[in-house]
Amino acid sequence: MGEKKQKEIVVISGKGGTGKTSLTACFAALAKKAVTCDCDVDAADLHLVLSPTVKDRGLFSGGVTAEIDQEKCIRCGKCKDACRFSAIEIKEKKFYIDPLACEGCGVCKLVCPAGAVKTKPAINGEWFVSETRFGPMSHAKLGIAEENSGRLVTLVRQKASGLSSNETGGRIISDGAPGTGCPVIASLTGVNYALVVTEPTVSGLHDMERILDVTEHFRVPSGVVVNKYDLNLEMTDKIKEIVKRRGGISYMGEIPYDKNVTLAQMQRMSLVEYGKGKALESVKQIWEKIRAQEDL
Repeated sequence: MGEKKQKEIVVISGKGGTGKTSLTACFAALAKKAVTCDCDVDAADLHLVLSPTVKDRGLFSGGVTAEIDQEKCIRCGKCKDACRFSAIEIKEKKFYIDPLACEGCGVCKLVCPAGAVKTKPAINGEWFVSETRFGPMSHAKLGIAEENSGRLVTLVRQKASGLSSNETGGRIISDGAPGTGCPVIASLTGVNYALVVTEPTVSGLHDMERILDVTEHFRVPSGVVVNKYDLNLEMTDKIKEIVKRRGGISYMGEIPYDKNVTLAQMQRMSLVEYGKGKALESVKQIWEKIRAQEDL
């Protein structure tokens, strides 16, 4: 990512559906001037609320596609033996590569003694640089069943970094990928602060602990928010206790269940713009706590 000069905040969750995108949209509205970045390239949806106008776009290649030249192929079968993904098929005594099973590793080309395997860059997705009512936005769309989303996340963050300026307050607010895998690590590494959004359920608690293990591993200052906390007060108390016991992690607050969040999104608005609902004040308080973390 190079030398970091801007301040980057990422909203993440150990599982999908906790409300991190809704919260990111609220933060974008409260920040008033910031670069917004959607790192959830596998299932990008922040654009549904922010309604970006695309200013620039480009194709993303995260690997290669391979094909066997039948005229050069000597039918030795070395490519099939070497393929770890069972992507080499035999039809009528000829070898073919199944594009759906192929992971684009290129080992078939390396082992082919006849030079019969041809490779070319694969188009795995598309990136966008856009403008929203809250400022510039970097986002992307990964192709269906495509791989290398971590590399696309890195590209999206690089585009966001290039958009950062004095006009945007030098601040980037990112909607991170859910889970704990490669796109999450790509969303998280090198940021100034990570806000983990969880919900008061058994799976929410379990996945929160997993993502906190990741933030601690990368030494990223982190805080926890419990969304829809009032649906299970006992579990909310348990989450609060676990955060306290882990140490070094801030408990940033609780957001009540509020149907106005959904009503706002139906209008393609953040809750902050919608301007009503019992969750609104909680969101504003959490944002102020985040800003207080080393003046983010």
